[in-house]
Amino acid sequence: MNQRNQLKEKIELIPDKPGVYQFYSIQNELIYVGKAKRLKRRVQSYFLHNDNHNRKVKILVSKINDIKYILVDTESDALLLENNFIKKYQPRYNILLKDDKTYPWICIKNEPFPRVLSTRKYLNDGSIYFGPYTSGLLVKTILDLVKKLYPIRSCALNLEPRIIAQGRYKPCLEFQIGNCLAPCIGNQNKNDYDSNIVEVHNILKGNLSNAQAWLSSNMKKASREFNFEQAHLYKTKLDILKKYQSKSAIVSNKVSNIDVFNIIDKPSYAVVNFIKIVRGSVIQTYTLELKKNLDEPKEELLGIAITEIRERVNSTEKNILIPFKPDFLIEGLNYSIPKQGDKMKLLDLCLRNCMAQSFEIEKRIEAQNPMDKTNRLLLTIKDDLNMNELPMHIECFDNSNFQGTNPVSSCVVFRNANPSKRDYRHFNVQTVVGANDFATMEEVVYRRYKRLIDENQSLPQLIVIDGGKGQLHSAAESLNKLGIINSVKLIGIAKRLEEIYTLGDAVPLYLDKNSATLKVIQNIRNEAHRFGIKHHKAKRSKTNIKSQLDDIVGIGDKTKQLLFTTFKSSEKILQAKREDLDKLIGKAKTDLLLEYFKRK
Repeated sequence: MNQRNQLKEKIELIPDKPGVYQFYSIQNELIYVGKAKRLKRRVQSYFLHNDNHNRKVKILVSKINDIKYILVDTESDALLLENNFIKKYQPRYNILLKDDKTYPWICIKNEPFPRVLSTRKYLNDGSIYFGPYTSGLLVKTILDLVKKLYPIRSCALNLEPRIIAQGRYKPCLEFQIGNCLAPCIGNQNKNDYDSNIVEVHNILKGNLSNAQAWLSSNMKKASREFNFEQAHLYKTKLDILKKYQSKSAIVSNKVSNIDVFNIIDKPSYAVVNFIKIVRGSVIQTYTLELKKNLDEPKEELLGIAITEIRERVNSTEKNILIPFKPDFLIEGLNYSIPKQGDKMKLLDLCLRNCMAQSFEIEKRIEAQNPMDKTNRLLLTIKDDLNMNELPMHIECFDNSNFQGTNPVSSCVVFRNANPSKRDYRHFNVQTVVGANDFATMEEVVYRRYKRLIDENQSLPQLIVIDGGKGQLHSAAESLNKLGIINSVKLIGIAKRLEEIYTLGDAVPLYLDKNSATLKVIQNIRNEAHRFGIKHHKAKRSKTNIKSQLDDIVGIGDKTKQLLFTTFKSSEKILQAKREDLDKLIGKAKTDLLLEYFKRK
């Protein structure tokens, strides 16, 4: 019996109950972990409908050599067990949960007279952790607030009662400046210290009302007792707390405590953002990136992300706000899918965070492999213009003349959607008299590709003509004469409505104004126009200066050529200093030149 038949027999024995299944390779390596409400039906689906699977799933199925499973009581148990297996074994074909080791936490240490400090290591040491926070500056701000409100020790001394009783320690500078009450020498009892820690705990959870009430009560009490210095100290701390609270994003007076999740699903990854709302304020946010391996559906990704994020941030909130129902639900949670109102605004806020993170990911991917972006762009152009191959080599032609004089044409070249300036070419029109755009276009297109064919150079995949139907058909005439009309894609772009004309189609193509394809075509058209105008101005200037200098008796052809080569234009000759002209053409010719321009 072959291995495939053995697997089918094993599947038949799997119960149709909630559980987690595991796929192993021939090397006994765990390659995939999945959860299911009905184990047997889910595992069977990998083998019974193989033709309907995408390529990645087919590869996974081809590598399965053994199947194991674990039964659980509820869907929630299956979700949690799957999440634990993924994190522990990191199977090759499961999603990858991006590590968060670089994010800071605020920790209340599990020790006598606990310290409150920032850390980037989450340890199972019995300490209480808040976070993770995406901003180190925010952590510093919170710790500064705690330090100003409550005298918490910062030293790492062992403050067990028997050690303190031995009198080993002396108060440090923190005691001298009022940041600590020196519990190390018995100057502060444990009950007083722990009451401060409770208030710190409430602040970190976002519950500021207790701290405010406590400070306000003590301030009034000190005032009644005429202890105005102490009352002022309490008032200062109360103001700090109110200022900190005002910095929290108040999103709704109608929404109390809730955890909000939203997701952006991309082909290769997904981003899930979490926002914690306490008393209508945003007190915490966290974003998780999930790398996809098997094109997992967004319902599965959202379920996994909710489980993982709640574990990472130690959330115990029972009310959950989501955009749609995940594939598995956690037992005991109240899921809500809003359609409008304040809760919908919270989901939108969450989505904007997802979009911001997705933008950063795209930039990172692009920086790692810029050709991926280029290939996507070229593929878009290919699809939009109905081409047979990627337009890796694009050329664009533009004509330029001034009242029928000095007709020129430019050809610019783009490779991989970027300018290749060394390949740009100018054409001085040879066979056309006057302003005739159609004949000019026919001439320069013929000359360009006749030369490429003669020199055995590669032809572009896409040729863009700056103009409408007339210029397009003129260019097509030349390509037809050369026998390459079917070897390239030829289009024209008209300036009025930016419509795209193609051969054999009477109706122009209108691309969306935000289309990447249209932007590339406009870019190459504008570059051809700029390049052509630059050459045309230089030629016209050269013609004008030569025609003016022809009227000066005593200024010969060599002198005119020298002047133009040095100063480039008539304007710059007029602006030149007398001594520079004297050095270049001599004093006598300079006198003739300046006298002529003075008369003019």
